[in-house]
Amino acid sequence: MPRDTGTPSGVRPRWRRAVASPWFHLLLALIVLALIQAFVVKVYRIPSASMEPTLDVGDRILVARLAYVGAAPEDGDVVVFTASAQWDAAEGRTSTPSFLGWIGDVIGFGPSNAHTLVKRVVATEGETVRCCDTEGRILVDDEPVPAPYPDEDYPFEPGVQDCTTRPVSARCFPSITVPSRSLLVLGDNRSDSADSVIACRNRPDARGDECARFVDLDDVVGPAFLRLWPLDRVGPVSG
Repeated sequence: MPRDTGTPSGVRPRWRRAVASPWFHLLLALIVLALIQAFVVKVYRIPSASMEPTLDVGDRILVARLAYVGAAPEDGDVVVFTASAQWDAAEGRTSTPSFLGWIGDVIGFGPSNAHTLVKRVVATEGETVRCCDTEGRILVDDEPVPAPYPDEDYPFEPGVQDCTTRPVSARCFPSITVPSRSLLVLGDNRSDSADSVIACRNRPDARGDECARFVDLDDVVGPAFLRLWPLDRVGPVSG
């Protein structure tokens, strides 16, 4: 004899109707998307011109969240990181979380509650960085690191406007040793980048440990590895 379920014949149970609802499917899709972006890959929007021409304002990039599990960023990596209070204070940034920002954080499009930045790693913990040598190049442990795009950099002319002249070239900054579990990062568009050494530029006599700001390894989200948008520029992000 059939068991009486208490549900009229032809009427689906309430939980089945809920599961069949398009609102349930939307919620499930958002949960899956949030989990993927929280633990695997995340979409970020480039907010400024500091990484041009590698990354333009409005580009969408994919960041590998698991890339540094058991590993550490290396010189030359393009990384996304969460700005610490030190970075926020330097930029005078204050923000109030919003619902639209939460949606943007989940789907990777629209406003965001998180203050994240993208820069290129120039030096890792224990390395010493200074600028410049006689050719205007950054030195990491006394080895020259050519600027990725010199035409976008500050003017530098040996004997006319360099690190010994007055006025000094804005390209110059003092010797800086990167602390433990930290990174020193710069924008590829160095003359338009609020990066690790912005407060040290044009101050060759300053103390690097007082003017520089660093990225804590715990704040690194991961390396940018793929540009998703715009469609005519889809491809790997150069490291």
